[in-house]
Amino acid sequence: MKISIIGTGYVGLVTGVCLAKKGHNVICVDRVESIINSINSGIAPIFEKHLEDLLLEVIRDKLTATSDVGYAVENSEVSIIAVGTPFSEGNIDLKNVKEAAYDIGVILKKKKDYHVVCVKSTVIPTTTDTMILKTLEEASGKKLGEFGLVMNPEFLREGNAVEDFMNPDRIIIGAMDDKSFEVFSKIYKSHFDAPIVKTNSRTAEMIKYTSNALLAALISFSNEIAAISEEIGDTDALEVLEGVHMDRRLSLIVEGKITMPGIIKYLKPSRGFGGSCFPKDVKSLIAFSEKLGYKPKILKSVIEVNESQIERLVLKLKDEIGEIRDKTIAILGLAFKAGTDDIRESQSIKLIRRLIKEGAVLKCYDPIAIENAKKELEEQANLEFYSNYENTLLNADAALIMTDWDTIANISIDVFKKLMKNPVIIDGCRILIKNNIKEQKTKYRGIGLRMIEK
Repeated sequence: MKISIIGTGYVGLVTGVCLAKKGHNVICVDRVESIINSINSGIAPIFEKHLEDLLLEVIRDKLTATSDVGYAVENSEVSIIAVGTPFSEGNIDLKNVKEAAYDIGVILKKKKDYHVVCVKSTVIPTTTDTMILKTLEEASGKKLGEFGLVMNPEFLREGNAVEDFMNPDRIIIGAMDDKSFEVFSKIYKSHFDAPIVKTNSRTAEMIKYTSNALLAALISFSNEIAAISEEIGDTDALEVLEGVHMDRRLSLIVEGKITMPGIIKYLKPSRGFGGSCFPKDVKSLIAFSEKLGYKPKILKSVIEVNESQIERLVLKLKDEIGEIRDKTIAILGLAFKAGTDDIRESQSIKLIRRLIKEGAVLKCYDPIAIENAKKELEEQANLEFYSNYENTLLNADAALIMTDWDTIANISIDVFKKLMKNPVIIDGCRILIKNNIKEQKTKYRGIGLRMIEK
C-alpha cells in the first residue's frame, strides 16, 4: 500500500521504516528540514537498534521524507498520524495531533479517492471519535464514509522498537466503521504474523493507556516492596521478587523448567521509570479520569512512589558519604533506559539536577546519550561529561548507577576500588552482583537492599 507518516519521532520513523521493509511505499513527513535531510541520506536522526540498517535498505526505493504534507497525502492511500502528545500543565497536549488531522483534512477536500486516516499517537479515550473526526470533517467538508478513520496504538519498547514492530504480539485496530477497518487492516494482513483485534476507537485508546499504566504500576509496586525490605535490613528485595516470579501464575513451567515472560522484568527494584511514555501516560490517564469525576487512587500512588525514588537515592548517598556539597559524584548512565539515547523524563537527569542543588561536583558517563544530556543540562556548573567510565570514576567519592547498560554492569569491583577515592556504590538498577561486592568489602547500597554489618 501507499502510506504517509505524519511525524518522524521514535514511533513515526520506526513505523515508516518497518512498513517500508515489509514492502509498502512510505512517505515520511516532518517540519524540520534537518530531520528530512538526515532520513533521505539514510542516517537515522534518533538512535534505535537496527533502525539505521533498515533505513539504508529502504531509502529511495520504498521510503522518502518530505516536509510537504499535501504531496504525501495526495500520493498515499493511508495517512498515519504519529506526532508527539506531551503532558503539559496538568493535561495531555493534543495540539500537534489536531494540527496534523486538520492538514490532512484540507488535502482530503480535493482528493477524490477514498483515504483512511490513522491515529497512532497516544491519545486519551474519546479523542479519535470526537476531536479528530470533527477536525477532519470540518477541514475536508466530507463525512465519515467518504474517508476512513481508525485508531491503531503502538506497543514499542525503546531500544527494541524495530523488533517489536516487525514481530508484534497483537495488532489493535479501533475502527470508526467496517470500511475503515477493511482498508487499513490490509497494511498488516499477509505481512505480519499476529492476531488483529478489531475494536472501537475508545477501546483501542484505552488499551494503550492500560498497557503502560500496568507496567508502570509493576515498577512502583516493586519499589514499594524494596523500600519495606530496606527498612527490615538484610532482606534483598531483588531475591524477594525473583522468588515471586517463580509462581506458576506468573511463569510457565514446562517439564520442570521455568520460562519467565517479559512482564517479569518490570517486577524488579530500580531507580524508577522514565521515558516519553510511562510518566506522561499515567499522568494523562489520571487527569482524564478526574475530569470524568473518578479519582484513580492506585494510579496516583504509582506516580507518587516513582517520584520518591530520587530522594531515596539521595538519602542513601548521604548515609554513606555525609555532606554532599563539594563531593565528587560519578553518574553512570544518563538515558532513561539501556538501548536508547532518549533522556526524556530520565531519572538520572532528575538526580543530576537534585545533586547540583546540593552543591555536588558531578562526572557523568553514558555510551550513547551524552549529547542529548548536554543539551538538556546546558550551562550547569560543576558538571562534566566523559566518553568512558574510567575517567568518570577517577577520584570520585561515590558512584551512582542509573542506567542498566551492559558496559556498566560489567565494570568489575576492582575497577571501582582502583579508581575511586573511597569506593561507595549506589546501585539504582541492581545490576551489580551482590556476592562480588561482599567479597571485595566495598560500601554498596542497592535499591531494595540494606546490608547489616555483623
